[in-house]
Amino acid sequence: MPSRLNPYISFDGDARQAMEFYQGIFGGTLRTSTYGEFGAKEAGDAADNPPGQPYEPGNNISVSVSGEDADELRGYWEKLSAGGTVAVPLEKQMWGDVFGMCTDRFGMTWLVNINQRQG
Repeated sequence: MPSRLNPYISFDGDARQAMEFYQGIFGGTLRTSTYGEFGAKEAGDAADNPPGQPYEPGNNISVSVSGEDADELRGYWEKLSAGGTVAVPLEKQMWGDVFGMCTDRFGMTWLVNINQRQG
């Protein structure tokens, strides 16, 4: 079996709301474990920080979404950036791709890259 990257994201008491928000954008099924963890599409897991553990949103992980389907990726961008903060507007960059970076309303940093076909 090849290796997989499975991000694990910590939240400050709103893991379920955040995972439902992401599920509404990307689809898939939301599952829960007996430990209160959440995951979608078997792509990763999330949970609330244990009591007493400091929570520092957005400084320990960012999630990159990339591909060639510009309409789909622009749709993700619009939903992820709504109510959040845009650090880099989604626009053509010097390396040729369309790229943007935002922090969503839950404090998660997202990098959206629309690959430009070489030809």
